[in-house]
Amino acid sequence: MKRDLDYLKLLAREFPDAASCSAEIINLSAILGLPKGNEYFFSDIHGEYRSFIHLLRSASGVVRERIREVFGYMMAEADQQALANLIYYPRETLAEKHKAGELTDEWYRITLRQLIIVCRAASSKFSRSKVRKKMPPTYAYAIDELIHIDENLPNKKLYYQEIINAVISTEAVDDFIVALSDMIHSLLIDSLHIIGDLFDRGPRADYVIDELMNFHDVDIQWGNHDVSWMGAAAGNGACIATVLRIATSYNSFDVLEDGYGINLRALSMFAAETYGDDPCTCFRPHLLDKNEYDSVDPDLAAQMCKAITVIELKLEGQLIRRHPEYLMDDRLLLDKVDYAAGTVTIDGATYPLKDTHFPTIDPADPYRLSPEEERLMETLTYSFRHSGKLQRHIRYLYAHGSLYRIVNQNLLYHGCIPLTEDGEFLCWHIKDGVFGGKALLDYLEEKIIDAYFLDADEEPEKKQNAVDLMWYLWCGAHSPLFGKDKMATFEHLFIDDPALSKETLNAYYRCAMEEETCDKILAEFGLSGPRCHIINGHVPVRTVRGEKPVKAGGKLYVIDGGLSKAYHRQTGIAGYTLIFGSRSIELAEHHDPEPEGHIPPTLYKTEIMPERLLVRDTDTGDEIRRRIDDLTQLLESYRQGDIKERAR
Repeated sequence: MKRDLDYLKLLAREFPDAASCSAEIINLSAILGLPKGNEYFFSDIHGEYRSFIHLLRSASGVVRERIREVFGYMMAEADQQALANLIYYPRETLAEKHKAGELTDEWYRITLRQLIIVCRAASSKFSRSKVRKKMPPTYAYAIDELIHIDENLPNKKLYYQEIINAVISTEAVDDFIVALSDMIHSLLIDSLHIIGDLFDRGPRADYVIDELMNFHDVDIQWGNHDVSWMGAAAGNGACIATVLRIATSYNSFDVLEDGYGINLRALSMFAAETYGDDPCTCFRPHLLDKNEYDSVDPDLAAQMCKAITVIELKLEGQLIRRHPEYLMDDRLLLDKVDYAAGTVTIDGATYPLKDTHFPTIDPADPYRLSPEEERLMETLTYSFRHSGKLQRHIRYLYAHGSLYRIVNQNLLYHGCIPLTEDGEFLCWHIKDGVFGGKALLDYLEEKIIDAYFLDADEEPEKKQNAVDLMWYLWCGAHSPLFGKDKMATFEHLFIDDPALSKETLNAYYRCAMEEETCDKILAEFGLSGPRCHIINGHVPVRTVRGEKPVKAGGKLYVIDGGLSKAYHRQTGIAGYTLIFGSRSIELAEHHDPEPEGHIPPTLYKTEIMPERLLVRDTDTGDEIRRRIDDLTQLLESYRQGDIKERAR
């Protein structure tokens, strides 16, 4: 289709004559013939920053594989591992070697050559222009020359050696090694897809997001834990209480106080005063990680957890009463408690409570906050709303995130597409309309954006409803991020009956095991064909029980493998990475729960491409072809005189 002449004139500012236009067409056409880059998929990181950063720096075992490919039997296994460790952690490794006095000119000379060989192998599928963009500007010229010249040619051998000698003699060699190592990471991971749940349980979600913000190409599909933090940052009181309950339950005080500067003093003082004589046995924290900065006594942590949990249950009740369309009246349990008898009645049956000390609850109005709780929530809300780092991170999640994404014929989302028991799209009837399938996700994403960015002064009711909805997305039955019939927080904490605590998964998790259902979901999002897949996380794959991450005949990948310590016992492994390259789709199954451990991941191919995928076969290829079409029309306009060439 002929582009608008005004648009072509704008394009002409970048390409002012036929020669520059032709050159760009040639460059872009050549790029279409290169192999596609490696896409990496991670899910359910849950604040496990040490493990996640190690997976990024090791490219989930691919760095080690590349070293083995290029050196093979020529390098001993121990030396290969030493080189891999240097690439993973160059600064730390060099510091240790300096301290041990192991760094000599000869070591530098050998190591630089090894790094250049690995870097050359990692860059082989990219254009020189793209490789150059990944180079640190300070050393771009030297790295470019070392990677692309053949040091064995007689005319180049001395030149190659002189560059190496100059790097060593100018004492820039340590920085140069760090630059080469960082470049290898960047080349091996061309793009990064995070399939939800950056937050909660693990120690430092803020470190995870800091790492992502430094990465060159990232997209994020929000999970229910992410949305609860996004809701907290938008001022949703129930989300704030939820975030704090989970954090105090998992001893995650560092991320709150040191990471985001959330002032917990008011909560600790209120908890100590209100529950000081209460053992709070049901609220003892899970001590999976030791705090580095904010060590909190477990007794006080339990009191804080109980205090915020009671507030959470009250605020949730207020939301449910305010929004009958949520269909969550079964979650209104505080008014079903007989506080004198210490029992609760659910569905006509009465159960004893494991904890009966509720000094802040008025049985006549159990969902009303006490004056002290009101003041506490005002303080906590202010702290969340005015945390500079938290707000920056949440804006990053908005800028790089969505409920779902379609990329290279893969449909990515965190949880599920809610289905009925017979496999049809579950429809949610609310005042804005009836939504199911793709329309439901599109509607909810619009509301998620409104919750944070809509001006409350201009549209106060619409803003408040959107902010309220953030909590529903955390735990509502129609939420594609949650995918269960209920969040049984009350039952887990207060009733000693596992049957009552059971959270039933949406029918999606049964129906999507069939190829026919996956094809139906893919078609709903405009996808069809043998190369289409659904990739999601949310529900841990219990490998220890024989479950597999590849389902529905290869149509569905569920890649929550238990990167979080909280799930290691359930899954039996330490997480999955899905890697989509030009020749195959691979799964890296991680076995070592310690990020510095030396048990290598198991890499196995789940799908071999019939022929190697090139850039022309990707979404980027589609963009390049559109660009070539525009430039071709501009070139034609130059030749026909519709647009005048400008001298350069």
